[in-house]
Amino acid sequence: MSPEAVIQRQLDAYNAKDLDALLATYAPDAEQHALHGALLAAGRDALRRRFAERFREPDLHARLLSRTLIGDVVADHEVITRNFPDGPGTLEMLCLYEVRDGLIRKATFATGAKTLLALNAARPDE
Repeated sequence: MSPEAVIQRQLDAYNAKDLDALLATYAPDAEQHALHGALLAAGRDALRRRFAERFREPDLHARLLSRTLIGDVVADHEVITRNFPDGPGTLEMLCLYEVRDGLIRKATFATGAKTLLALNAARPDE
């Protein structure tokens, strides 16, 4: 399976909140990092806990803006809809995936600023 196909399967499983299908795209010893190295999760058990927590958010959705491929590296630019403690909103992410032998070995994320969505904002004339 091509690296692009692996990442598309991962994105589809994420948006479907299908934890088992999502984890099947990751190597057993896969790692997730914040940009510049902070380890977020290592191994499928840690990934399972991380994604299970995220999948509790009712509005969770990743919208792909662009995808770039260079060999076994796939870079996705996405807008993520989340349910933050202070309300629903979005954030931009740059997701870099290293894929070998049909599995994600390492994922690195650069996260942009959070934008809260205005829900039922009162009109000025009310």
